[in-house]
Amino acid sequence: MSWPGPPPHPPWQERLRLASRRGLDWIFPRRCPGCERVLSSAPDIRLPPPSTDARANKAALDTALTSRLCAACRDHLPWITETRCQRCGEPYPGALDHPLHCWNCEDRPFAFEFATAGFRSEGLVRDLIHTFKYERHLEQRSLLALMLSAALQDPRLLREDLAQWLLVPVPLHFSRRIVREYNQSWELCRGLTRLTGIPSAQVLRRTRRTTSQASLDRRQRLTNLRGAFSLRRQADVRDRRILLVDDVLTTGATTHECARVLRRSGGAEKVVVITVGRG
Repeated sequence: MSWPGPPPHPPWQERLRLASRRGLDWIFPRRCPGCERVLSSAPDIRLPPPSTDARANKAALDTALTSRLCAACRDHLPWITETRCQRCGEPYPGALDHPLHCWNCEDRPFAFEFATAGFRSEGLVRDLIHTFKYERHLEQRSLLALMLSAALQDPRLLREDLAQWLLVPVPLHFSRRIVREYNQSWELCRGLTRLTGIPSAQVLRRTRRTTSQASLDRRQRLTNLRGAFSLRRQADVRDRRILLVDDVLTTGATTHECARVLRRSGGAEKVVVITVGRG
């Protein structure tokens, strides 16, 4: 896998950035969002381009997290290391010698190729997503974007040139965006673009406000979302490969409907869903 990476900064600009960071850390010490422990004033560690070695990629990401989480909280992150469903990314304990397709995917022709995440949506990961999404903790954006990059370590994406792909957020209805003040999925896209250089664009819009998915069963979720998304005017995704971004995937109903619009209406070649957490 390859990506263009963040644009290089002139040496003077990098020195100014580091000096500003140290000054801010002295006035407002950074604290671990998991336990409020004061973190060191070391500069943010950039995420290196990935290799074909999954262990090396995980170690590099863990190192990059040192400037944003304390060691104790990093050690308790719920990484997905076990066998997972090849379509929806649901983790299952135990080892198998054949690809797994879980009950959630049975008789469900998802419009996306597959979904993948680096973490289970529990513990600290769930708390970070909740405060970012509902409590306007925009300062968590860079941390969550870094955690989102773990989804790019899926072996099927390691074979791709992601510089040719496009990051697309799951959209919010304008009424919810007014209340929340931002779309958390778009903020994750912007953060991941800064980390990797993979381009991002808002090409979908939500045409109607729907009932909260959390209170509905699987069949009701699919019905609830039917016709809820469309392409924006001037959006051009024909023959593009899309990384559809959201914070958490549960049943996959929302991302399925978005992927269906991207492929049927937009002519996208392929859609892969990446999320911070798998619920």
